[in-house]
Parts: sequence; structure tokens; C-alpha cells
Amino acid sequence: MSESQPLLATVKVAKSYGPVVALREVDFAVRRGEVHALLGANGAGKSTLVKILAGVHPADAGSVHVDGRAIQFHDPVDAMAVGTATVFQDPALIPDLTVRQNLQLSEIKGSAFTHWLEWFDLQALDLDALVRELPLETLRVVDLARALARDPEVLLLDEITAALTADQAERVFALLTEWREQGRAAVLITHRLADVRRICDRATILRDGRNVALFEPNAKATNGTLAGTMQDVDEHELVEAMLGSGVGELEESDEPETASQQESDARTSSQEIAFAVQGLNSGDVVRDISFELRRGEILGLVALEGQGQERLFSLLSGDRQPSDGVILVDGSQRRWRAPYDAVGDGVVLIPGDRLLTLLPNLPVRQNLVVPLFSRIRHWLHIPSDERQLAMNAIDRLSIDTRAASQVRRLSGGNQQKVAIGRWLVAGFRTLLCFDPTRGIDVQTKREIYALLRELAASGAAILLYTSELAEIKLVCDRVLIMHDGRIVDEQNAAHATEASLLTAAHGLEVPA
Repeated sequence: MSESQPLLATVKVAKSYGPVVALREVDFAVRRGEVHALLGANGAGKSTLVKILAGVHPADAGSVHVDGRAIQFHDPVDAMAVGTATVFQDPALIPDLTVRQNLQLSEIKGSAFTHWLEWFDLQALDLDALVRELPLETLRVVDLARALARDPEVLLLDEITAALTADQAERVFALLTEWREQGRAAVLITHRLADVRRICDRATILRDGRNVALFEPNAKATNGTLAGTMQDVDEHELVEAMLGSGVGELEESDEPETASQQESDARTSSQEIAFAVQGLNSGDVVRDISFELRRGEILGLVALEGQGQERLFSLLSGDRQPSDGVILVDGSQRRWRAPYDAVGDGVVLIPGDRLLTLLPNLPVRQNLVVPLFSRIRHWLHIPSDERQLAMNAIDRLSIDTRAASQVRRLSGGNQQKVAIGRWLVAGFRTLLCFDPTRGIDVQTKREIYALLRELAASGAAILLYTSELAEIKLVCDRVLIMHDGRIVDEQNAAHATEASLLTAAHGLEVPA
């Protein structure tokens, strides 16, 4: 193979999931001796491309090339056979098995795995521990060590440092430096642009399923190994390429404020504080978070993948306890041992995965009255007053009950309505919504937007994390932006733009 010949490449690769087009004729190439960044906003197609390179999903069109030869991957075994190893954003481990049993299933040599555990200073890890009992940062290292134990030529790393401690992240950078020096290759998906400039040699930008830019600083090749990094590339240039418009041209609207905008400002200044956190910490994942949420307000939260937002919602809902900091409900400090305690204080969660909160094999009505279980003596025979509450929620949310015998038979949008509807039945004061409209149809999204605004108008306090930036202006009053575990900016939702939100979400200063 010539020095210029890519080690791993795609040619006009396309992929769709039903009506959703994930990739559109993507060309991508990784050379020997380089760390290549794969960048893009949420939903740009990065993870889909990596899954094709890893043999998880077949491409609908186009081809994958290894050392210049077109190869068709039928499954991940085919991809590993040609020297690729992938570490996905979610650890690919069976939770109810031990670490050792997972290794046996993967046919990984224990000595090679142990070597890489020592590299990451995890030699004391109990291999007989159940995977589900280990913290996420440990599982990411276990997954990486397992991939490295295969001695691959190409590493595919999807947000590898997002859940790691600072020390472990440094060890990843040291590994990638050594990888480059050995003439191997790595693909790094990350939202941390400082990491891209520090360790990467080139960067490919995806937007709406297309590769729209290639950043390739001048670099000299020595013995087939590239020298130099992305240090000379301005981070705002990378964000602009991802966004597709000038992020430096953030202009205020010339239109006068609407009545709703004026009402929004009034809500954020005059209403009582319903929920607040002060100095909230959880390891290196959530760092010194403080904010106030008022009655009648919808406070948005924006963050790129893996910036600590999931951990934050776990803390706010009582699913985890913070290492430091204070949670206040109506001005009184609370320390919850479980979500049940938070619910007792009127703080409820709508999780991103709606199936986590539903009983899929039970009917709609039973699901709606779950929070009232302590008041229902016979579970399958709902008293008339609770039955009426359930019917009211069905009518108010226009839940399609044609498949009401089992919630799992409902559409995704109707399942989400049930997840929200149960709290209309039980009552609440503060609603924590984690990406509640992800994966549902446009009409249902609009219905949920209207419901959230209606709930806020009736005095509820709502914290809304969303991965769809357009929702911020449609629904929220204010928006907080989270980066690397911290709140780094606050914007008026009425004036926020996709450019201003994405710029702040990458940890960059938003131009005035």
C-alpha cells in the first residue's frame, strides 16, 4: 500500500432508516499514522457512519474500502477480521454478566486485556464483578481495553472521553499519540473541540448526513506517519462548518417583542422560585451546577452528547445523590434517597427512554394510574374515581387507545403521551423533561409543546432538556447551555439562535 492510500475509507456511502435519511453519499478516508476527527452536530450521521465501518449496519449504497480493496461487512466479526475495533458511546457489554464472562464471550485473551487495564490504572478491577454494578466511567475503560486487546489497526472511538475522569482522558490522549507513532489509525467522534485541536491530524465534518468539509492542516509525512495537529484551526471555523451558517454573524431580530416574549420576561422575573440547585456536583460529570426555576416558567437546557446532562437529571430526580451541593424545593432543602422521595415533593421526571417509565404489557389505564398504586387495592380493578382521572388524561392528551390493551402496541408518540399523562393523573409541581419529543411525529410534538405551555400557564415549573434546538424558541422562556459538566451560558429563548446555542454548547464564547 502506498503512503497516500487510505487504510479505511468509504465511497459514496448512503443509509436510511425508513423515511429518515441518515447518510447521503459520504466519502471518508483514514490514513495510517493519523488520528482523524469525525465531527458534526447531533443527528449529523456520525454514529451511523461508524456503525457501518464497524459492520453493525450495512450500507444501502456505496462501498467500504480497506487498504484500497472494497470489502462488504456482513456483521461486526467481518469488520474485526480486517483490523478494526470500535468503542461505542454506550458500552457494548451484557449487564447481567461479569466482566470475565463478557471477555469470554468476546474471545479476548485475559493477558492482553489486563495489560490495557494497567495502562488505565485499573489493574485492581474485580473481573468477577457484574457489569451492571460498575460505574459508567469504568465500563468505558473496560470496553476500550477489550477493543485494544484485539490489537487492531484502526480504532473507532465514539465520544470516548465524555464519561471519563480527567486522568483517564489524559491516558487516552497518550494512547492515541502512541497509536499514531506506530503507524496505526484512529477515528475520534467528539464534541470537545479542544481535544480535536490537541490530538487530531485532520477533521471531517458531517452535516445532515453529508460530508461538507475536510480540515487538513499542512503536515509533512515521515516514514508514513503524519506530523502536526489541528492547532492552527480556529474552533469557530469548525462550528461554522457543522452549522452551515456564519456563527460570527449573530444578529438580534429587528422585530418588536411579541406579547408572548414580554410575558416570558415577566414570568422569569416575578414568579416565585419553585425549584433551585446550588453548587451541585457529581464526580467529574456534573460540576458546580446552580440555577433557579420559577413557577409558570419553562427553562430549557441544551448540551451536546455526553456533557453531563443525563447525570444532572438523575440527580435532580432523586435517582442519584450528588457528591456536593443543595437541591431546594419551594425554598426548603431536600435530600432524596430515591425518586419516590422526589415524587413526594412534587418533582417528577419524564425520561428520554419512555419505556423506562411504562409497563409495556399492561393497558393504558393501568399505566396512567401507576403513581396512585398505594391508593388502589386491587391492581387490575381500578376504582371509579381513578378510572375517571385516567379517562380525563386520555381525552386531554388525545391518546389513541385503539391498541389500549397493551401500551407496547401504541405508537411512540402515544407512548410518550401516556408517560406524561400519568403525572396529569397523579399531580406534580415541577416537571423534569429529558428529550420528551425524541423519535415522535411532528403532530404529536406540537401537541406536547402546547401541553407544556398549558401546564406552565397553570403554575407548573418545567425544566426541558432537548436535543432539537428548534424547540427552544418554540417552548422555552430561558435556556441554559451545558458544556463539560458545567453551565457555561444562559440565553433568552426568544432571541437564541441555533448558531448561538451551538457555539456556547461547544464551550466557545458567543459573539455579542
